[in-house]
Amino acid sequence: MSLDSDTRACFVERAMETQTPRILSLHIGQPRELGTPGAANPLERPWTSGIFKEPVQGPVWLSRTGLAGDGQADLRVHGGPEKAVFAYASVHHAFWREQLGRADLGPGAFGENWVLSGGAEDSVCIGDVLKVGRAHVQVSQPRQPCWKPARRWGSKELSLLIQQTGRTGWYYRVLEEGEVQAGDVLELVERPCPRFTIAFANQAMHGHRPEDAAALAECLLLTPRWRESLQRRITGTPGDDRPRLVGPNQES
Repeated sequence: MSLDSDTRACFVERAMETQTPRILSLHIGQPRELGTPGAANPLERPWTSGIFKEPVQGPVWLSRTGLAGDGQADLRVHGGPEKAVFAYASVHHAFWREQLGRADLGPGAFGENWVLSGGAEDSVCIGDVLKVGRAHVQVSQPRQPCWKPARRWGSKELSLLIQQTGRTGWYYRVLEEGEVQAGDVLELVERPCPRFTIAFANQAMHGHRPEDAAALAECLLLTPRWRESLQRRITGTPGDDRPRLVGPNQES
């Protein structure tokens, strides 16, 4: 029996989702200044970001605050012990290439440090403890996209689409420092909160499920900032996501 290309791709994706997660590629980078002063298009104006990451071969030291050689531009909302490593499922890149019509969109496209085979937002849980290389990490929260992925790829609605589709990726905190590298397997050591997948957390935060938001807000393994934001949503004062999602990408 022959299979069409869409069916074959579906089988490949499902196989990748069920295999043990592995770091396909590891990416680091320092903030860059980009853009053109005085540009008419806000997407082309000057900006500073650490979203551009380059693949690295060989061992890299992973500390409590992140990978050696990696950096973020706005430390108020990026990086730090609760968001030491940003991971993204490799199965999503093909989706975004098609959505944006960008053949050059691939590993590292959204500033991720680890591109992972196997697993996605519906199979990763808040509080998961994993052994990777010589380090131990713990899933801390989903990524909430800001306006910078949209700026990088020249699509004003991209950050909102990332949030709406749930293809957000997630962060790890570091429980035990050590060297990691591309090719390392992520071995699940403990799963204390199997109900609270990254997909569940995204829906609790951005959907209309106050009961889910209330349940997740009680999870002590979720980052304090996310728990505070969930509490605001429960009380009916969620705030406005547009400054985060659109930022200076809009006309002014």
